[in-house]
Amino acid sequence: MARKSWIQREKKRQKLEQKYHLIRRSSKNEISKVAAVSDKWEIHGKLQSPPRNNAPTRLHRHCFSTGSARVSILWVIRAHTS
Repeated sequence: MARKSWIQREKKRQKLEQKYHLIRRSSKNEISKVAAVSDKWEIHGKLQSPPRNNAPTRLHRHCFSTGSARVSILWVIRAHTS
């Protein structure tokens, strides 16, 4: 069983990711449209200003029932159906 603090931390990351999703997507679209490298670096700096936990790469897969990390979804389905 996962610790309660880990589960709460993951929920916090999910909320942050949803909150900053549009900002990240619009910044990435701006980077792809701009031709000058200096402008790209400026936009990239804006992309780094929000908290790091808002990145979708910080999210992990967790078991629905126990909260354990790095669980295969097929394994969870097989374990709970048998």
